[in-house]
Amino acid sequence: MEGQFAVFSQGSCLWYACGNLSREERMDVSRKKCCMEGKRVMYELIQVGEKSYYIDCPAKIGIYRATEHDVYLIDSGNDKETGRKVRQILEREGWNLQGILNTHSNADHIGGNRYLQNQTGCSIFAEELEAAFIRNPILEPSFLYGGYPCKELRHKFLLAQGSDVTDFTDAAFPKEIEVIPLPGHYFSMVGFRTPDDTVFLADCLSSKATLEKYAVPFIYDVSAYLQTLDVVAQMQGNVFVPSHAEATDNIVELARYNQQKVLEVAEHITQLCREPLQFEQILQRLFDKYGLSMNFEQYVLVGSTIRSYLAWLKETGKLEAAFTENMLLWKTVE
Repeated sequence: MEGQFAVFSQGSCLWYACGNLSREERMDVSRKKCCMEGKRVMYELIQVGEKSYYIDCPAKIGIYRATEHDVYLIDSGNDKETGRKVRQILEREGWNLQGILNTHSNADHIGGNRYLQNQTGCSIFAEELEAAFIRNPILEPSFLYGGYPCKELRHKFLLAQGSDVTDFTDAAFPKEIEVIPLPGHYFSMVGFRTPDDTVFLADCLSSKATLEKYAVPFIYDVSAYLQTLDVVAQMQGNVFVPSHAEATDNIVELARYNQQKVLEVAEHITQLCREPLQFEQILQRLFDKYGLSMNFEQYVLVGSTIRSYLAWLKETGKLEAAFTENMLLWKTVE
């Protein structure tokens, strides 16, 4: 196998096996052992391409090694503590952080930005609209709630610390990285393709386990999301790395499964609305059907998503809306 390499997977781990690998091209023996035993080790560095890696954590953090010592992160995790763990990994490997490429502005993807920027002076890059949220993170819980968010929504999972950010046209952005528009989950989310053909897909896919457990992942624009899943299903690449699902060399099945689940939720909403219902009634019945537990966070995350479904179903002619006795009622078009 000398001079060749192949991706092997075990559990959630992917690693390269090849002859006479250098330190930069393979995981050490202990990491391989964890993979072979099916163990998932949080914040483990996993190599998936010649110059591409990810840190295995709740929202995977990508790493692109531009030179022997200079790297770029793809997202930064949930908070300062995640940022600290990332910095320790970079220092262990002898890597210098040149920049962070944010896929979108959700708090679990930008939470380490400020800490890492303060520690290293790195640049941060994002799409223009997402950058507004990164600079002003109070916008995320405000958008979700539809007004000033109560204190139960002003926490690190929805409210990151702000950071300085520029867009992808900046001269310091690594031009060898392809920016891939992936709208739908959030306003202007993107993914990134590295030169070794590793594709980081951000939040455009949920794992089967997540969909089976929670049923309704967050979606901002249902139409755009379905179109993005079509695009992803047709993508070519060596390895695909979704933020919240296992890395894989074949993304088609998972993309189609996500589409199927979106359409199932839409169909259930149209069935519920055979009688005129207010938004709160629709939300309650969906929570009951899927066995979800209501709290402030779930109210805004699932609630915002259901409002997006209602808008999409109305625009596609499947639902109609009417104001009756000062109430907005939704009803299926028969």
